[in-house]
Amino acid sequence: MTSKKTQRVIFTPTAHKAMLEGINQMVDVVRPTLGPRPRVIAIDPVVSGKFPEILDDGGTIVRRIIQIPDKDADMGAMLVRQMLWKLHEEVGDGTATAAVIFQTVYQQGQYHLAQGGNAMPLRRYLEDGMRVILDQMNSMAMPVDGKEMLAQIATTVCPDPPLAKVLGEIFDIIGEHGTLDIRTGRSREIERVYVEGMYWKGNPFSRAMIDEKEMRTTMDDAAILMSDLIINDPRQLVAPITAALKSGSKSMLILARQLSDAAMSILVTNTKAGKFQSVAVKTPGMTMADIGATLTDIAVLTGGRPFLTHAGETFDRIKPSDLGHARRVWADRFNFGILGGKGDPRAVRAHIADLRQAFDESRDTETRRSIRQRIGKLMGGSATLWVGGLSEQEIKVRKEVAERASDALRGVVRAGVIPGGGVSLLACRPALQDRLGQATHPDEQAAYRILLRAVEEPFRTIVSNAGFDDKEIMPLVKQAGPGYGFDVKTEKVANMVEAGVLDAAPVQWAAVRSGIQTAALALTIDVLIHRKKPTESVNP
Repeated sequence: MTSKKTQRVIFTPTAHKAMLEGINQMVDVVRPTLGPRPRVIAIDPVVSGKFPEILDDGGTIVRRIIQIPDKDADMGAMLVRQMLWKLHEEVGDGTATAAVIFQTVYQQGQYHLAQGGNAMPLRRYLEDGMRVILDQMNSMAMPVDGKEMLAQIATTVCPDPPLAKVLGEIFDIIGEHGTLDIRTGRSREIERVYVEGMYWKGNPFSRAMIDEKEMRTTMDDAAILMSDLIINDPRQLVAPITAALKSGSKSMLILARQLSDAAMSILVTNTKAGKFQSVAVKTPGMTMADIGATLTDIAVLTGGRPFLTHAGETFDRIKPSDLGHARRVWADRFNFGILGGKGDPRAVRAHIADLRQAFDESRDTETRRSIRQRIGKLMGGSATLWVGGLSEQEIKVRKEVAERASDALRGVVRAGVIPGGGVSLLACRPALQDRLGQATHPDEQAAYRILLRAVEEPFRTIVSNAGFDDKEIMPLVKQAGPGYGFDVKTEKVANMVEAGVLDAAPVQWAAVRSGIQTAALALTIDVLIHRKKPTESVNP
């Protein structure tokens, strides 16, 4: 139905056919990237004359695909794109697994609906079956033991052994919530630096406040003035400095939103005269919420309290107890850090527990990332990874891989690993077979048959991508028994755990949940409606 005055509406069965076409196009682009021997995808660069992008990450690949020509099929393609990019943002990997599961469930579901099945009960039974799969996979989870095991997991995301080895070492040290800053390397090599204590991005207001040779200033037994205030008048600093001297400190780290030249010159003059050493840095945070969160964390870590603009506060009545204290503080051109904060340890533990709970309860990717960074800083695990390479393009690719692998490793440290190579999904077949044997409703029986096919698809794809015939390998694996799969690197049937072929448990759980839930929802779509002037969006 088409009209200049109305939107274009597509009904079933045309809607189903178009959705399937778009889904197949998008998934078939991502499918070759699954497994330890993936194929790669080349994408034309935005700027002519540049080399094409060579990608094997499903999340990045689908983000590069803004639209496909057929507007009806584009609906299905964009549904897959949104699902995979969200998964990429949440756990860093698992996109190819989710894609092939989604495609299988949707294709098999459409066959059932074409034979008279009902989409709504089918969706419910598919989601019930998904919970059976997740319960089975959850029972297989094993804790991670040491940096070698972490490095093995990193190789499933990062086909770069030196980088995987370094990432395994880093996360063995900094833990799940540790802060990892990934930067462009200064040489061809991969380097890492571990930072003692906690640090934040916040540059000094003047380079005169830091040592010219060291490009860094360190102060022992320092007081800490926490605020987001604008300091225009040097007289505003009299009360804080007096409070610091009364507390026994002869140095102070000052956090402020702005600092006038006059106030800055007073601080620099006193420092050079040896009367009172101080460094003033810009309060970290882009928004008022970020600034408030950072100041709260530093206050808990060091004692004292923050002075906030929105509360109408000034330094006029400041007391020594309002200042934080630390064994040592430092500042360089870009960051400042705190070692040995003297806040109440019980208050710090309680604050971290509250943040952990907020992290677990949040489903927003950016919120979780922000909370994770806060926890990492409070727990003191920090590292900088310098990623080098032979060319700018190689460095860019290695940095992206390192970021994906770091997201997966955080989940591994928290929740452990499961047998890899698609074997953990194959191990769910007996439980699904039991449910199929108990099922009486036609849609329920169809749901479990669909899922039995879907849990095999990642294994079959991994084998096919490695250049083998999955129809020949599958009987060999079934004959070998539970826990056995096909190690495509050694080209042998092997016990996956003993062979060290492991997957990050949270990544696989998220991939299964995303693939099945989204496909089950897509099966209930019967009508497509096109807007006359759709809003264009580059981001999913």
